[in-house]
Amino acid sequence: MQQQQRLNLVLELISERGNVSIADIGEQLGVSTATARRDLNMLAEQRLVTRTHGGASALGSGYELPLQYKIARQADAKLAIARAVEGLIEPGATVGMNGGTTVTEVARALGRSERMSSIAGEPGVTIVTNALNIAFESSVRENIKIVVTGGVPRRQSYELIGPLVAASLRDFSLDIAVLGVDGLTAELGATTLHEGEADASRHIASVARRVVVAADQTKIGRSTFARICPLDDIDVLVTDAPLPARVAAQFEKENVEVVIAPTGRATAAQ
Repeated sequence: MQQQQRLNLVLELISERGNVSIADIGEQLGVSTATARRDLNMLAEQRLVTRTHGGASALGSGYELPLQYKIARQADAKLAIARAVEGLIEPGATVGMNGGTTVTEVARALGRSERMSSIAGEPGVTIVTNALNIAFESSVRENIKIVVTGGVPRRQSYELIGPLVAASLRDFSLDIAVLGVDGLTAELGATTLHEGEADASRHIASVARRVVVAADQTKIGRSTFARICPLDDIDVLVTDAPLPARVAAQFEKENVEVVIAPTGRATAAQ
């Protein structure tokens, strides 16, 4: 296993548990005590974890992995969700996007899509985003026109936040908004870990005729710090596994269409 893969997994463990010991890491990853200690020291030097006696802990209760360490998480699910979302977008559409790994995969799927080929020099799709990584990657695609909002970048996620986001979007009208979230419940709707990102995502959704949430099953039934929008503001949820019956009934009551992206795993009929 390469070091970057190990660091990803160690950060996942700390994110999920709040703290881990060197022994935990050795058991989970099958590495030596010396390797586990070196990895924790490296993460502590990068100020991604707090080093403790015999292990490490998360920096706080609202601990958030930097974007570059999230890429490997739920990778198959995110790719499947991205393909399904791409299928919901019509050629020529104007698409709002916030940040995050799942939405980044949606942008990549649009860039690869034969349906979104440029016609007579016109772009196959226009992406309006506050995510600098999406803007950077998509800018080399001839079939995509990129519009970037104003704002101040957050290093954790590469997303632009602040009042300039709303000011940039004020005169826009989007066909569809594709939002990544950290949590989605019937009671609170779509949530994320940072209030600035929630505000930016809310503004993107407010100027779109249709709102699609792209979220793998680990986000469903979980609520996080900052609310993006209530459930009844969401038109479609694209996820990778059928919802529990009670949750599905709540989403149906709020007229949220649920699309299950095929991942190759066996899934029960909804």
